[in-house]
Amino acid sequence: MEIAFAVRTGTVRAVDVVAEALERIERADPVLCAFTEVWAEEALRRAGEVDTLVEAGPSRSSGPFGGGGPGARAWLPLAGVPVAVKGRHGVRAAVPLLAAGGVAVGATAVPGPGTAWQTWGLGARGRTVNPWRADRTPGGSSAGAAVAVAAGLVPLATGSDGAGSVRIPAAWCGVVGLKATNGLLPSRDRTGLAAPGVLARTAADAAAWWRAVSPPTTAADALPSLPRTAVWSPDLGFAGPDPEPVALARAAVDRLVDAGVVRLVRPSAPPLLLDPAPAWLALRDPGSAPAAPAALAEAHLVRAENNRRLARLFAGAELLLTPTAPIAPHGHEGPGDVYSTALTWAFNVSGHPALSLPAGFGTDGCPAGLHLVAPHGREALLLTVAGAAERLSS
Repeated sequence: MEIAFAVRTGTVRAVDVVAEALERIERADPVLCAFTEVWAEEALRRAGEVDTLVEAGPSRSSGPFGGGGPGARAWLPLAGVPVAVKGRHGVRAAVPLLAAGGVAVGATAVPGPGTAWQTWGLGARGRTVNPWRADRTPGGSSAGAAVAVAAGLVPLATGSDGAGSVRIPAAWCGVVGLKATNGLLPSRDRTGLAAPGVLARTAADAAAWWRAVSPPTTAADALPSLPRTAVWSPDLGFAGPDPEPVALARAAVDRLVDAGVVRLVRPSAPPLLLDPAPAWLALRDPGSAPAAPAALAEAHLVRAENNRRLARLFAGAELLLTPTAPIAPHGHEGPGDVYSTALTWAFNVSGHPALSLPAGFGTDGCPAGLHLVAPHGREALLLTVAGAAERLSS
């Protein structure tokens, strides 16, 4: 990341970088309500520690940041980078980022008591708003995280994604949102549906997060050349999305095709999945209904069948492309009968890694997203394709 490089080389001080981030938060958060807590004193203290380590240099530093030798080139890869963490209990998920030199500046807004998780966040100063239109939701549940990144308050924010909670806010706020392969990284979710993720300004920044948090045994994705083979689906066979998000996502796909980033292929069978909604709900709360055992058994059948269909699809293509959300950002009154998760939660049930990439703006002035899904463990593939897509617009 540019910030970390500048701090490591002494061009800027981590204390100054973090102080500027705190000033931006102080100015903007009364309107955006992206944060529930801001840890100014602790953040500045931590930034001072990073500066001390930088002054000492990798060969003379001790502790988790120090040590010379072969790993010295990767020393403090997130030096001085301001990081927002999802919710009051999000610091645990940010530990690898702090070990890499990142600085946690505060906790971001998630839905408050009595609000729908897919709708909005509740910050310390009120309801979290979409930075593009204050009368629209940023999506949830990583609402404040997406807003903080989209508004330029921080370059990175942690998230968690149980049904689309990273990818939908990323799409609706116009940033990159990555959900990791389920089970690959630690998660507090006992159902196995949620996976850690990140919201970032760029694919390169998201890749820096991935390098910091991914297990040491994670193999690098061999990406010798482009284009990558991909299958396009506007609805996964069941979703019924609105025309405009589909058109924006498809236009983004066409740009990738024209630039040689992806090559669309015709699968042996159309990418038709079973609607995962009943399965997701049964798996999320297996004891909530009198018919819970039957519902849970049906959920496992749906999961197994969709896994079989996805395995067949990925046997002939490297990527599955869809719109991220079936609708544009709605108002703060809620989504009505439409689930914003219609195109994302299938991959929480199946566990595949997925990424939302900005795909342009709708007629309402709000962003939309292109959804990239890859085989298990292929986060590097998603990030490489996202990076290539960004270079097209730079």
